[in-house]
Amino acid sequence: MKQDQTTFRISTNRQGLFEITHQVSEWVRQTGIRTGMLTLFCRHTSASLTIQENADSDVQHDILAFFRQLVQENASLYTHVNEGADDMPAHIRSALTDVSLSIPVADGRPVLGMWQGVFLFEHRARDHQREVVGHVMGE
Repeated sequence: MKQDQTTFRISTNRQGLFEITHQVSEWVRQTGIRTGMLTLFCRHTSASLTIQENADSDVQHDILAFFRQLVQENASLYTHVNEGADDMPAHIRSALTDVSLSIPVADGRPVLGMWQGVFLFEHRARDHQREVVGHVMGE
């Protein structure tokens, strides 16, 4: 059994979904692992990970709009407001989504559907440097 680990650094400048499928797939290919399991972990409490459609950007726009309606950026609703109006809503949005993903690996690639992509879901409005740890194990 072989394993490898890396950290992806993703620069964000707004709320939204930032696709990282290519970087993740390329790293998995370079590990030489043909069959196994990939785990991705977001090291933040105001950003998350999701697998979502990557063919039509309207999907990403609608998801962002939905979360903005679901979890409002209204400081009067929250106690934790030290870091701005978007901070506590970002923590809630992160709690409602995933901070880790498990994806099978076959033929040296993450097993994703035709229209699926891996995204960092940034919940804050300002610039951030996000880290996603990748770990792949297999043969």
